[in-house]
Amino acid sequence: MIGKQIRMERIMNRENGRTLIVPMDHGVSAGPIPGLEDMKTSIGKVVDGGANAIVIHKGIVRLGHRGQGKDVGLIVHLSASTSLSPDPNSKVLVCTVEEAIKLGADGVSIHVNIGADDEKDMLKDFGEVSKYCQAWGMPLLAMMYTRGKNIKSESDVAVVKHSARVAAELGADMVKVNYTGDAESFRSVVEGCGVPVLIAGGEKAKSDIDVLKNIKNAIAAGGGGVSIGRNVFQHDDPTRMIKAIKSIIHEDASVEAAAAILEGKGK
Repeated sequence: MIGKQIRMERIMNRENGRTLIVPMDHGVSAGPIPGLEDMKTSIGKVVDGGANAIVIHKGIVRLGHRGQGKDVGLIVHLSASTSLSPDPNSKVLVCTVEEAIKLGADGVSIHVNIGADDEKDMLKDFGEVSKYCQAWGMPLLAMMYTRGKNIKSESDVAVVKHSARVAAELGADMVKVNYTGDAESFRSVVEGCGVPVLIAGGEKAKSDIDVLKNIKNAIAAGGGGVSIGRNVFQHDDPTRMIKAIKSIIHEDASVEAAAAILEGKGK
C-alpha cells in the first residue's frame, strides 16, 4: 500500500505522525458563514500558517482551491446534510472515492453520527467508502460524532471511546472525535482506538487559551493532532492561530509559548 503511505505523508508530519487539519466544509451544512465567504482567501490564510491539510467539498476543489502560494494536503469530504433539514444528523454521501482521486485528493473524509436515528445507513456508507479506500490506497478520515436521543453528552468518554473504536474497526486511517475534557480520559480513547485520534474544535471558543490547552493535553495523552475549523478560520488572525497550534503539535511547545505566538511575541 505504498500509495496510501505516500498520500498519508502529504497530510501528516512524517517525523512525528501528527497532523493539523482544518475542515472548511461548513458551506454545505451552514452556508457561507463568517470566515468562509471567500474560500480562496480563507484557505490562503490557513496555508500560510502551516496547516498540514484542509477538508473541502468537491465543488470548492473544482473552483480552484489552490492556484498560487504554498501547497496544502487536500482531503475531499464525502458526506453532507444541511441545517435546514428536518434531520441535520442524517448524513448522505455526495461524492465518491473515485471522484476524489480525479480531483487530486490526498485523502477523503466521511461524517458519521453514532447514536443518530439512521446510524445504520451511515455505517453502511462507511463500510462502502472504506472498501474503495482500501482498493485505491486512499487515506480515510472518519469524523465520528456522538449524537442521538440516547447520548446524554457528546463528550462523555464512554461514547467517544466507543465511536473512535467503531471508526478503527471499519477501516479508518484517522479518527476525529470530540475532546473528552482532560488528558487522562482522552488517553483511554487513544489507547482503545489503534489509529491516530484527532480532536475536533467544535463551536467558536470564547478563549484562545482554552483551545490551546485542550490541544496540548490531547497531544500529551497520545493524540494524533487536531481537526479544527471555526476556532481557526473565524479567528481574528487565522494565520497566527495556525502557527500557535502548529507549535504545540509539531514542535511540542508549551501553551505559554504558543500564546506568545498569538500575541506576536513568539517565533
